Amino acid sequence: MNNIWLNMQSELRKKILYLNHVIPRIFAIFTRTTTSLFNFLFMYNLLPNTVFLGKNIVFLPTCHSTNDVASQMLVSQTVADGTIIITSHQTAGRGQRGNSWEAAPAQNLTFSLILKPVFLPAAEQFTLNMAIALAIHTFLADFLPENDLKIKWSNDLYYKDKKLGGILIENSVKKYNLETSVVGIGLNINQSSFGESKAVSLSSLTGDTFNLEELLRDLSEYLEYYYLKARENGRGNLQELYLKNLYRFQEWHKFQTEAGYVFRGKITDIDASGRLCIENPDGTIQAFGFKEVVFLKEDGTVL
Repeated sequence: MNNIWLNMQSELRKKILYLNHVIPRIFAIFTRTTTSLFNFLFMYNLLPNTVFLGKNIVFLPTCHSTNDVASQMLVSQTVADGTIIITSHQTAGRGQRGNSWEAAPAQNLTFSLILKPVFLPAAEQFTLNMAIALAIHTFLADFLPENDLKIKWSNDLYYKDKKLGGILIENSVKKYNLETSVVGIGLNINQSSFGESKAVSLSSLTGDTFNLEELLRDLSEYLEYYYLKARENGRGNLQELYLKNLYRFQEWHKFQTEAGYVFRGKITDIDASGRLCIENPDGTIQAFGFKEVVFLKEDGTVL
């Protein structure tokens, strides 16, 4: 009888020790799961003070490319104008010229905006590029000196000679006008180190750490403001401001054509189709489309 009692006590002690070991682990897992679920449900829940832009926000903890997700949504379902698809971790983000976009998880703003700019003729689609670039420039100027903050043709944001962000716009056309646009935006916000030497973040420039949700809300308001200006007045009221903030505007620098020819020139304008107009030393002007010319440093390396 005593042996049975002793065995029961021994088994009971083992079970108590086991529960003492397991229960904290279960609680920790439960806490992490509910916290992640809470963050998932309420991430980017601060709606901007806008008419339509950013009223519908789709948050994905991770995805390959928000532009690809947005394009798939347009094909498979009815999507509200101004919908934003944002992710904390974009694994295969795309930039201009087929470049990949480097972004550390949960450190930057990586999102795509779905717009339906049916008011824009396809031949004037660069008006949308100007509106988006000016919105981001104005937003960043809230934190950085405006004179050092520039728009690099065709779709990059630079602080001095460092890349702070990029834009990738993919349009679909119906007859003579744009039908839908997927506007991919990547901004370096809190990331502290980059594999690419020319990249820089808002945090590294200011010394501050930023709330991404609040930044998205504020940026959405600027995006809608400039988008509505484009809808109301076209490129007319955007061109002058875009040129004023254009990187290397009216300065003599080196360029290289897609054929490999290196020349010195001065940016003088952007034409109606969005081509970069560069003056040669002899006074003649050439107009270059996307991918037809690259910026060079004085040592001849690509900027």
